[in-house]
Amino acid sequence: MDKLSLHDPLFATYAIAATLMILKTVGMAWLTVYRMMAEKGGYRSPEDLKRTPLNPSPDPQQLVPNERVERIRRIHQNDLENIPLFLVAGFLYVLTGPPLLLAQALLYGYVVSRLLHFAAYLSARTHDTRATLWTIGSLILIFMTARTLLAALGY
Repeated sequence: MDKLSLHDPLFATYAIAATLMILKTVGMAWLTVYRMMAEKGGYRSPEDLKRTPLNPSPDPQQLVPNERVERIRRIHQNDLENIPLFLVAGFLYVLTGPPLLLAQALLYGYVVSRLLHFAAYLSARTHDTRATLWTIGSLILIFMTARTLLAALGY
């Protein structure tokens, strides 16, 4: 159980990377709400058109998809599809006892790839740019997962 201590630099590295990714994912939900409020639209549910203190002038147009809101939703959806895999793969990888420098490169490399992917998506960079950044993160996940599988099989 010593491996699962924040006093262990390897586990602390994972904890930092995982925490950053969790905060990023939660932050996307908040950014979606902020963007809907700023745009006064991009709502999805009919009950969102009820008059409330936060929506004093409901309008059916508020249910029309708003590209600025939808872009944030797509980024959030992408995080929801990818970051949980990282949380599990990173945790299992740390249990294999990899060299600290390699683990730092992989775990922090994944975080950087996701943050750059976010910036590229938010600023409407080409699919090629986003795909390249996604691929970097995906290859890191594949490496960590394959290494974990090999370790579990005794190799």
